[in-house]
Amino acid sequence: MQRCQFVDHKGKKILVLDCSGCQPEDFDAIIDECARVVQSQPEKSVLTMTIAGGGMFDSVTVDKLKNLTRDNAPFVRNSAVVGVSGLQKVVLTAVSLFSKRKFNLFDDKMAAMDFLAAD
Repeated sequence: MQRCQFVDHKGKKILVLDCSGCQPEDFDAIIDECARVVQSQPEKSVLTMTIAGGGMFDSVTVDKLKNLTRDNAPFVRNSAVVGVSGLQKVVLTAVSLFSKRKFNLFDDKMAAMDFLAAD
């Protein structure tokens, strides 16, 4: 399954990061691929949608996600996150504060993609 890929939605290119069902050992490859793809794009050009939920993470993963979002910040124009609940919201708040980035939360993928396409 492809975890990091661009999709076209309403004429906009959106980078989808599918982290659903991931375990801590799955995140290294996803984070590396995301950094490579995002940081190869022009500054303030990338629209990202992260799909969360159903997985597990540890403190090492959280630190890697903090660094990823901070390092990707110059390249990202807008972000949406789908499927965050419970403890994941607490983690996302920590990541947001660390990276000084805002994440727009959605319950479903289509709403998130419509929001990003309207950007």
